[in-house]
Amino acid sequence: MILDGKIIPCDRCKEPTLSVKGQVIDLWYSGKAYARGGNIHALPALYQAAAAKLPTLADPGYEGAGIGILIPVKQPPGGRELDIDTRTRNAIQRSLRCLGERGFALLNQRWRTPQHITASPSRTGEIARAALVLTHFEYGYIT
Repeated sequence: MILDGKIIPCDRCKEPTLSVKGQVIDLWYSGKAYARGGNIHALPALYQAAAAKLPTLADPGYEGAGIGILIPVKQPPGGRELDIDTRTRNAIQRSLRCLGERGFALLNQRWRTPQHITASPSRTGEIARAALVLTHFEYGYIT
């Protein structure tokens, strides 16, 4: 399983909600992208992978996400190098994670709707699933 995120831009107005810390925030605003957008969540697939004891590969942004989420090991402080085994593990993870990155790029660039959504951002998951089915149909994975 490859875990990665994608924020799909939308033209939604501000919608206040309470954060985990109890502060009022904008529900659809992404501080990372500095824009409003919907996020695609793959939690059901993560639960199935965890139940099957499959590892989930993620980028360093998911540090502390929990058991079963494997992230690359960061460079040690002081400019020291990682040992050869750890560097090899990081390289293998990167080579496998690139498949997930390519999948997001394919969905985002092939179909027009995920590039900018005018519907409610809460519908981004449904739109992404539909784009995935159409992509599989287009490539002949399903008939």
